[in-house]
Amino acid sequence: MGIELDWVVLAILVAFIVYSLLTNAVDRSLITLPIIFMCLGFLVSDPLNAAAPPEVLNEGKRLLAEITLVLVLFSDASRVQFSKLRQDWALPFRMLLIGLPLSIGIGTIVTLLVNPAGGIAMALLTAAVLSPTDAALGLPVVASPEVPERLRETINVESGLNDGLVLPFVVLGATLAAAGGSVAQTDGLALSALSQIVLGPLAGISVGWLVAKGMDFAQSRDLTAEAAEGVVFLATAFAAYVAAQVIGGNGFIAAFVAGMVFGNTYRNDIRFVHEFMEGAGQLLTMSAFLVFGALLLPDGLAHVTPRAMLIAVLFLTVVRMGSIWLSLTGSGLPSREKLFLGWFGPRGLASILFTLVVMDEFDIPGEAELLSCVSMTVALSILAHGLSATPLASRIGRSGQSGDAGKTD
Repeated sequence: MGIELDWVVLAILVAFIVYSLLTNAVDRSLITLPIIFMCLGFLVSDPLNAAAPPEVLNEGKRLLAEITLVLVLFSDASRVQFSKLRQDWALPFRMLLIGLPLSIGIGTIVTLLVNPAGGIAMALLTAAVLSPTDAALGLPVVASPEVPERLRETINVESGLNDGLVLPFVVLGATLAAAGGSVAQTDGLALSALSQIVLGPLAGISVGWLVAKGMDFAQSRDLTAEAAEGVVFLATAFAAYVAAQVIGGNGFIAAFVAGMVFGNTYRNDIRFVHEFMEGAGQLLTMSAFLVFGALLLPDGLAHVTPRAMLIAVLFLTVVRMGSIWLSLTGSGLPSREKLFLGWFGPRGLASILFTLVVMDEFDIPGEAELLSCVSMTVALSILAHGLSATPLASRIGRSGQSGDAGKTD
């Protein structure tokens, strides 16, 4: 058994190396990182499950989910600079504060209509888990100079903040679903969920502000080596998580808030956070999509139903695109750009990690249905958004140039 597992692990590590060596070549193709590692995970699913005990796999995927989610939440939030956002805040503001609640609300209604037996609590949880977007799936769009800067920045800000903003809805939905969906049965669970949502941000604010001020103080006196900056990032993200757990708050919400406070309090260049996530962070991302393909997707396919497939398609189209279209009404954007922003709301890392954590922390009656819906939505999104990113980026660039030329004439 040990030898078989060693061979599987070796094959995975070789795939990591080969991908890293061919990164630029992959970026020029239609194939994306999530597509590659989802497919690789699916290919090694059987040998991996045969070689490793179930308890080891379960513990490993939970640990990976927690570590990756904490770092992603902190890193994404730290990138959003309020000073820059004030210059062009209208589109992200509309999509986050109008489009995101609409997506959760419409998604809850759609899920309840398609699967009324699941109940409103499971419908809310499903909608919350499937609402955050992942810019990594549409990286050719975010990185393409052909796409107008305002659209790229809007997608960046939205994907950076919506996973943290949706967390309270995930906690509430999971709490109600675990309690049977009845408020009368929750007893102290509702209060516990409320305390997590309130105390989590308090821990995040405290840790983020104190470390940012401490780092400014140390660097102004040349006390900090440049190599230690990455350690500060890691320690701060996990300190916020643990501090929240200690006082009864939600650690993931704390990590998100800590990142936002740290990024906007720290006076020096925060590039060390981004550099870490581009290196070690990418390894975590590759691992997360591999785990999805190996451990979640096969289970999702095993329990797939026509209802789950319909919910997946509706979330990627009607729910997402309809919510964004409504939120951008009156913004002055042309229809093609509204549709573009609506389409590029791919589901990926956050939905995967939320599902792993929720399934581990809560005893949810409709767990198989939830896993099936999330797996199908993420798998379809990885393929559809990954393959359409480059062509649509070029098309929206040409459309923008044509529009500008028309205005000039």
